[in-house]
Amino acid sequence: MRALLVVNPAATTTSARTREVLASALEAELKLEVAHTEARGHAIDLAAQARADGLDLVVVLGGDGTVNEVVNGLLADGPRVDVPALAVVPGGGTNVFHRALGLPRDPVEATGAVLDALRDQRRRSIGLGMAGERWFTFNAGMGWDAEVVARVDRRRRARSTSRHTRPRDYVRAALEQFFLHTDRRHPALTLHARGEVLEGLHLAIVANTAPWTFLGDRPLETSPAASFDTGLDLYALTRLRTVGTLAEVLSRVSA
Repeated sequence: MRALLVVNPAATTTSARTREVLASALEAELKLEVAHTEARGHAIDLAAQARADGLDLVVVLGGDGTVNEVVNGLLADGPRVDVPALAVVPGGGTNVFHRALGLPRDPVEATGAVLDALRDQRRRSIGLGMAGERWFTFNAGMGWDAEVVARVDRRRRARSTSRHTRPRDYVRAALEQFFLHTDRRHPALTLHARGEVLEGLHLAIVANTAPWTFLGDRPLETSPAASFDTGLDLYALTRLRTVGTLAEVLSRVSA
């Protein structure tokens, strides 16, 4: 099987030595090429080239950002039968997509699970969503949710260290955004779905799986019925009052 391993060398939870070991394990059973990403967007180009070259498999060693780029590279010309299969080995700080698939959190164990699946010829199809012109693998947030993620991302990029993002970083950003920046009186979102229009939304999360999480071991159940095997589910908030929003958030976070 011809495969490409896309490695994010800036991945925060794997060392250079670990990445070498994982590449060697994959190379023992695959006709493997290894490519390291050099900048944001590079993984899109690498994955698009892998599809053009007719490779059978693309393995991602990185976080959710690298996975998203690879998916968009593979689907640059749309979904077709000749798209290479995708496998994911966790290397980022949160690894939401990887965890939603139920794969081992340890990169070495996850690599073993990938190899076992290849030997047994096991694979699954996943329903994706699209936001604008970009595919997403587990959810797309708009409004308050998107503002929080953008705040965390800006803060991470401004740091001089490579420390990965922790759950408390999201909690802190959510509180700052809620109390200091979000306009909680004038909702900006309008939903158009199946001929219906719903105005006055502060937050909307479109998801294709449940649960998912940025909060360590605490799953978020925004759309409990969502599944990789079905269509997209929507969760939305029309009010952002302090007490009511806190109660709603707590009800969606599993212990």
